[in-house]
Formats: sequence, structure tokens, C-alpha cells
Amino acid sequence: MPTAFVTGGSGFVGGRLVERLAETGWTVRALARSDDAAATVTARGAEPVRGDLEDRAALEAGAAGADVAFHAAAKVDDWGPWTEFRRVNVDGTRRVVEACRAAGVRRLVHVGTEAAILRGQAVRDADESAPLAFDSPAPYAATKALAERVVLQGARPGFATMVVRPRFVWGRGDTTLLPRMVALAREGRLRWIGGGWQLTSTTHVDNTVHGLLLAAERGASGGVWFVTDGAPVVLREFVAELLRTQGVDPPDGELPAPVARVAVAVAEAAYRRLPLRGEPPLTRFGLWFATRECTLSDRRARRELGYAPVTTRARGLAELRAG
Repeated sequence: MPTAFVTGGSGFVGGRLVERLAETGWTVRALARSDDAAATVTARGAEPVRGDLEDRAALEAGAAGADVAFHAAAKVDDWGPWTEFRRVNVDGTRRVVEACRAAGVRRLVHVGTEAAILRGQAVRDADESAPLAFDSPAPYAATKALAERVVLQGARPGFATMVVRPRFVWGRGDTTLLPRMVALAREGRLRWIGGGWQLTSTTHVDNTVHGLLLAAERGASGGVWFVTDGAPVVLREFVAELLRTQGVDPPDGELPAPVARVAVAVAEAAYRRLPLRGEPPLTRFGLWFATRECTLSDRRARRELGYAPVTTRARGLAELRAG
């Protein structure tokens, strides 16, 4: 049976990937930086390898003998020190590439994101020719763009590297985005900024994992592919449906986009300059998500990988309602 090494296996996407690999007969090793993470990946069917993205020995031990590596670990936030984003998303990715190459792994699939092309602009039916946003003012976007470059430049003969980019990953097991929206709605702090009527692409977690596995099996080195649920949806309508699956009524309140932009500028400046705890109530990256159209083309993945969504939005919503 083939062997896979997974980073980020205790997270949302990486965790579902570990489960899918184990279900289909793979031997799976997963990086685990804590006892809790080790217990989580063990429960999902992987052998934990204790260490983190700064531990070269642990990375090489996890990668040793693996046919394929999947790099899902990342700092996925819309606020925080640039140094931390670079440490995890850029330097950590470089160590994964180097460790996999040294260990003789043949293929490395990197979990990318559409954020890697975002500078704050609206995105309409974008394909993989869109330039990476190395100069993005959002640290998550800029460092994920840099991480892609590290991955693709790390390829060598016998070591293929590639990137799969989902957008707005959702589904059962989400521990970040949906819980956060639910909490804000229950606290009465969720507003539709600018109305929320713009279109967005989405990618169910199972469709994300399906794209990653197809890339590992069929992808050419240097390949980059968007994967989505298919036709885009109206952000407000889809988020409202997500909230209803958790027994939460979506809000009616709106906030004009110009007001929100001023509030974000003031808040981010204050949090950068003052010793304030936590993060701003709304960030620049969060404002982009809430107000900018972002629709993507997955035609390349369909053509080159044979990709098609395996889970419909209707099915994914039903799973969330069922708990």
C-alpha cells in the first residue's frame, strides 16, 4: 500500500485528507506538534510524528519512505504579525520541501488558496494565469503566494511539486470559519457589509480533498489548479444557509461598505500601534471576503485532472444540518 506524509493533519482540510487516505488503504503519517494533535491524527487513522514545521528531523522522519506528501499546515488568519505568517507559511513550507526532497518523496501536493492572488480587488472567473499577490497588504495572502513559489521552485527531477487552490472551504468538521460566523450572529455582531449580494466560489472540504488526491495521482509537476463546488453562489444567501444549519437565524442588519473601510483602517492602525489584546473586530482581509466578488474557474482541473465535485452544496448543507 502507498504511504503518505501529511502536515496539518489535525486541522480541517488536513484532517479530512488523513481520513480519506486511511479509508482507502493508505499508510499515513502526520506531523503533530502537541499531545492533542497526536491524539487527533491517531483517531483519524494516521501515525503521529511528533514535531513542527521548524523541526527538520521530524519532517524528514515523517517523509521517509513516503510516496506522496501533502502540505496542509499553515497560519490561516486575517490578522497577526507578519513575522509569524512568514515563519509558518514561507519558512515552514521551505523546510517541508527540503525535507521531502531529502527523504526521496516523489510528489508533493501543497494546499494553496485563492488568497494567493488577492490584493483587495474583485475577482471574476479567474483562472490560474492570475498573477500571485506577493505585494498583497494582507499577510496571509502575501505569504501564501510566497509559499507557492517555494513549492514550485523546489521541484527537481524525480521530485514533482504542485498546488491545489480551494476557495471558502466549508463542511462538517469546520473549526474556524463557520463557528466564528455562528458566534458573531448569536452575539448580534454579524452584519452584511455592503449588502453581501456579490458572487463567490466555494469548495466543500470533500471536494478540496478530492482535488488534492487527483493532483497526487495525475498532476504534472509545476501544476496549479483551482477546485470549486461548481457554479458560484451569492455570498449572503450561502452564508445564511450555513447559519441555518446550526439553528441560527441570519441577521438583517447591513453596514455600508465605505463606513466599514474607514472602521477597518482605524482599527488596524490602533491595533498595530497600541498594546491592544486580540485582533480588530474587522480586518482588511475580512472586508475583502465580505464585500468583494471572488469567482474562480476550475476548468483546468477538470481538463487536466478529471476533476468534478464529489459533494454537492445541497448534500453538504444536509450533512451540516444533521450534525
